[in-house]
Amino acid sequence: MIPPSPSEDEYVRQVAAAEPPPLLAETDPYQLFDSWLQEALAKEPNDANAMAVATVDETGMPDVRMVLLKDVDARGFVFYTNLESAKGRQLAGQPKAALLFHWKSLRRQVRVRGTVTPVSAEEADAYFATRARPTQIGAWASDQSRPLPDRLALEKRIAEAGLRFGLGKVPRPPHWSGFRVAPETIEFWRDRPFRLHERLVFEAAEGGWTTHRLFP
Repeated sequence: MIPPSPSEDEYVRQVAAAEPPPLLAETDPYQLFDSWLQEALAKEPNDANAMAVATVDETGMPDVRMVLLKDVDARGFVFYTNLESAKGRQLAGQPKAALLFHWKSLRRQVRVRGTVTPVSAEEADAYFATRARPTQIGAWASDQSRPLPDRLALEKRIAEAGLRFGLGKVPRPPHWSGFRVAPETIEFWRDRPFRLHERLVFEAAEGGWTTHRLFP
């Protein structure tokens, strides 16, 4: 059963318990994002770096899934995937994406929209080398997003890949790499009582960012 909306008394108790400071109009969205991410890493019980990635296919039908953010700097937000997966194929055809971070324990979210480019081979190699060996082997074994007859077929592929590489180094598969989303807009959203939420938007501009607020 879906819970009902909070009552006025429940909202009042929220205000009394913890009234957050105002959301300041920071000049650098990456600094603000990093401060929120660090809080999430300290408080979220699982995968504080999880984000939804939305893409569209060749017909314009939207698609969305959860992935893990693996790097972020002034160039954008980076994640890795099988390039032959649904998202890999969709981004090859339409290199634009939207991201959503939702930190339930903090009552905050961040939305990102922008253009997508592949990371360099050197970046992909460096990150792949840090992955646990079983996940490296899994990257070779899985035809991500393709039909799987049964679990046994996957386990067989994993065993075959394991035998192939033995105890040696597992190289990065040619079909596995990363994407960088360069933001055109970044919106910071914070829950406030009575659905009067705070929304601060950064838009990329020549030489920096412009900011404005939105009605909740």
